[in-house]
Amino acid sequence: MGLQTATPPFDTVLVANRGEIAVRVIRTLRAMGIRSVAVYSDADARARHVHEADVAVRLGPAPARDSYLAIDRVVAAAVRTGAQAVHPGYGFLSENPAFAAALAEAGIVFLGPPARAIEVMGDKIAAKNAVTAFGVPVVPGIARPGLSDAELLDAAGDIGYPILVKPSAGGGGKGMRLVHEHEALAGALVSARREAAAAFGDDTLFLERFVTDPRHIEVQILADRFGHVLHLGERECSLQRRYQKVIEEAPSPLLDSATRARIGAAACATARSVDYVGAGTVEFIVSAARPGEFFFMEMNTRLQVEHPVTELVTGVDLVECQVRIAAGQKLAVEQDDIRLSGHAVEARVYAEDPGRGFLPTGGTVLDLVEPDGPGVRVDSGLRVGAVVGSDYDPMLAKVITHASDRDGAIAALDRALRDTQVLGVRTNVEFLRFLLADPDVLAGRLDTGLLDRRAGDFAPAQVREEQFIAAAVLRWLRAWPANPQGPWEVPDGWRLGVAAPTTFRLAAGERTTHVHITGQPDRAQVRLDGQESQEAQPRSLTADLDDGTLTLTLDGVRAYYRVAEQGGQLWVADDTGVANLRIVAEAAVRAAAERVGDAEIRSPMPGSVIATPAAAGGVVAAGDPVVVVEAMKMEHTLTAPVAGTVELLVDPGAQVQLDQLLARIVVAADSAADTPETTKGDPE
Repeated sequence: MGLQTATPPFDTVLVANRGEIAVRVIRTLRAMGIRSVAVYSDADARARHVHEADVAVRLGPAPARDSYLAIDRVVAAAVRTGAQAVHPGYGFLSENPAFAAALAEAGIVFLGPPARAIEVMGDKIAAKNAVTAFGVPVVPGIARPGLSDAELLDAAGDIGYPILVKPSAGGGGKGMRLVHEHEALAGALVSARREAAAAFGDDTLFLERFVTDPRHIEVQILADRFGHVLHLGERECSLQRRYQKVIEEAPSPLLDSATRARIGAAACATARSVDYVGAGTVEFIVSAARPGEFFFMEMNTRLQVEHPVTELVTGVDLVECQVRIAAGQKLAVEQDDIRLSGHAVEARVYAEDPGRGFLPTGGTVLDLVEPDGPGVRVDSGLRVGAVVGSDYDPMLAKVITHASDRDGAIAALDRALRDTQVLGVRTNVEFLRFLLADPDVLAGRLDTGLLDRRAGDFAPAQVREEQFIAAAVLRWLRAWPANPQGPWEVPDGWRLGVAAPTTFRLAAGERTTHVHITGQPDRAQVRLDGQESQEAQPRSLTADLDDGTLTLTLDGVRAYYRVAEQGGQLWVADDTGVANLRIVAEAAVRAAAERVGDAEIRSPMPGSVIATPAAAGGVVAAGDPVVVVEAMKMEHTLTAPVAGTVELLVDPGAQVQLDQLLARIVVAADSAADTPETTKGDPE
């Protein structure tokens, strides 16, 4: 990058964060020869960043307010370990001026900008006023402290509809309202103030004209302590779900070189408006219909989640730049020295289930396969044995690819996602591949509403017959004793008469089936049926299980699977994706048959029960709330699917797993009498 010296500017740096960003920062610190210190909560005791750091310090219990957000504990950990500097990552304390001040008081360098820059850019109204004075274009609107609803209503006519109501504090889409007509504005202001106050403790609002077909484009900047500011090109971040970015790329397919230079200059002017120092990102909104016209949105005074795409097209390690700039070193390059090479695309891997409305998921990572190879980079917080809980953000990893052009980078990312296999936790990988295959995405016709429009078209792939067989074979192979005492102990189906297969009943989604296996692992037959009355032709099978890899040869065709099992759940991964199946015991089948017409309520995610609005033994109507589950600061009310009597199986405060049975609605006998009988018995 042309910074002054290769000598490590610090001996020890503490990373005040967790997950993939902590791992990524530690990687650069190690490359620079700097000792790294991780901090962790009780929930992260086995996390990857703890494992990879040179030293790790416990902060406290799982809640962020008692650990990662506890300024006194983080500063104490830095002092205790001799850290000369602290890297905040992103989120948590990264844009907290009180944290920067506390570090300064302790004589520790904050690897971030001056507190004033954080304060000004953290207030969207102050930020707009600051950049306007430096000639940076802003979206037409009204923005000043203390605006009343009456003043906002008054100004709306001059701004023009559609209008975006925005909170001055915070982000992530909370408190934002899109209003298309004047009659709806008053109500939107009331609800926006209420949500902003609850989320940020500040209900200050301002108005902006909504840019039609908006594209979200941001510019990476670097600034040293000597007044030298330069930009490293732009990133396109238009593929968002509810204002949260999902796929990002650099450079943007929208901008030409002239616009790139103008928007870069505007980003540098934004940095100068607050005497910025360090790495930062300036975000702009651009109309797809008028790509030469851009408007300032906000500045993020920290490293961004999507910074790897910039690193791949520029060859610059932004974390190293942060460290050296904070140590007082100069940027020794000029703007013309920055060259963009090729194209890079990043996809965020989340612990969420797109097939269930993107509800957060969780669990223990039982097995893990991450892609590698030329042009592939993975920033990941995952390791086998780590527990993904409901206490923090659901982002697990980022998969990034670089190629000579955009088409090549997207194709490489699709292949890399195909090779990303997380067993034990449901992720959004399948949805990411669905999105990358969208014709508009491939053509670069993007806008911030595209993902939400496409989400309803996504349907998870059905579990294939081979995956059912692989799951059953895993259990079958594990049933073989190491030293059998006789033929009756071996599950090969041998009998004096006709062979009796070993049968496994498995479920995936709405499908439940039996898998019947007969023979030895090197010479067996397998038959799978969907209903006991329907016979299926057996298939020849050979199987071998070695260190989590199952080799199956079905009718002469060999395939490889990663397989794992925990708590009645089976995970099978192959080149088509990761399948999750459930083991169904015959006792459970018979119990279900006895309860024909009853309805079960299962948890759609791992989390905690925070309320049970329906009392055990009480009568509810269809649609009445029964159980409320919270995960990752989101509440989900589960309602009765039918009318009946509540059989409650959990209490408030209980920690529950994905698909755990929480309650059952018992239908009255006279109602159940009208329900068709669906009894399923043993296939033999």
